Amino acid sequence: MGKVLAPAPDRSTLRAIPGDPGLPLIGYGHRYIRDPLRLWWERYERYGPVSWFGAFGSPCVSLLGPDACEVALTNRDKAFANGDGWRALIGPFFDRGLMLLDFDEHLAHRRLMQQAFTNERLARYAAALNPAIDAGLDRWRPGPRFRAYPAAKKLTLDLATSIFMGGAEHTPPAEMDRINRAFIDCVQAATALVRFPVPGGRWRRGLVGRRRLERFLREYLPARRAGDGDDLFSVLCRIEDEDGTRFSDEDVLNHMIFLLMAAHDTSTITISTMMGYLGQHSEWQERCRTESLAIGTPVPGLAELATLESLDLVMKESMRLVSPVPTMARTTVKDTEVLGYFLPAGTMVAVTPHFSHHLPGYWPDPERFDPGRFAPDRREDKVHRYAWEPFGGGVHKCLGMHFSGVEIKLVLHHLLLRFAWSVPPDYRTPLDFTSLPFPKDGQPVDLRLRSARTA
Repeated sequence: MGKVLAPAPDRSTLRAIPGDPGLPLIGYGHRYIRDPLRLWWERYERYGPVSWFGAFGSPCVSLLGPDACEVALTNRDKAFANGDGWRALIGPFFDRGLMLLDFDEHLAHRRLMQQAFTNERLARYAAALNPAIDAGLDRWRPGPRFRAYPAAKKLTLDLATSIFMGGAEHTPPAEMDRINRAFIDCVQAATALVRFPVPGGRWRRGLVGRRRLERFLREYLPARRAGDGDDLFSVLCRIEDEDGTRFSDEDVLNHMIFLLMAAHDTSTITISTMMGYLGQHSEWQERCRTESLAIGTPVPGLAELATLESLDLVMKESMRLVSPVPTMARTTVKDTEVLGYFLPAGTMVAVTPHFSHHLPGYWPDPERFDPGRFAPDRREDKVHRYAWEPFGGGVHKCLGMHFSGVEIKLVLHHLLLRFAWSVPPDYRTPLDFTSLPFPKDGQPVDLRLRSARTA
């Protein structure tokens, strides 16, 4: 039998939020890691769009569906804070990154950082990405069970190091492997059951990883301050507002650690997902390849990328089916309400785009891969402003979403010119949601070199 989170104030017309704590200590945390979509469906059918559940010893309110998510993402009464929400999960590892700042401070940092993601900057990043992608793909070894996910993860980390850090003075591969491991440890620490630095524990590995990342970036900071490079690290060191205010050294380090994680982790799962679906749907793979061949260059700029319409549809559908950030954390900083329910101050909140993306009321046959649902003559994503929300919404909508789109489409463009691949039609990706989603089997594909890369 369910319980209410907190009674509504006297004489209030608001309802108390229903829910239940789940198992002692872990609550429903283990269920989320195994299958968040199934968990959300069970709670939606039992309690509706707003309910509370236990998670790792604390109550948390789930907002299910576009209407409920919209309240937190638009945040019109400034009741929902990102920082406190994410800090409880990843604070020690990614604290002071843009996503963990709020209100006036967030706005000031975001306005400054926007200068690093202008169209002019994106064009420069795209120009640098093309040769870096080619060099990375030279190291891929095609085969019948090529593991697309770890290969894409190594590629996107190399790209992030190259584009965001200007190559980091050609850091040895062994050191980059340690940096990659540090990112993974930081992300996975978010779901640690024991949230203390116990030797061998996930939380401690995250703390050690954070220190490694700080040392790595701090070593290169003075040169980036003094230089005039076009890499993101250098740009963050130089940009300033109209009053001449720049990011401090600590600001730059904090933003870089967060951006490097966000840039390569979320792009990796989308690239891997696209490869999986394109391997099962050869008609879409050939359609995308035909458009890539038609632009007549293996090194497209922003204008050429804009013509790859089928690839854009596939990317959006892949982000719908496997949301790179399936759940977004918030904390209420004052009493508020969601869809007529009373939500007290100090409550953890889970905003659930992954669930919204699978609701049949908004997406006909939602489990079917159908990129055409984003085509101009259908635009199923327009049925509700927050039916499709892989980048969040409101003032915290992902600042790097356009860079992410450029990187993902460039990688797939190069892949389509260089390789062909297939996946059995009955294959279903076994996803692990311990942190951000990833395929437990590495997303195997039958990868083959094409006989002609430009024809």
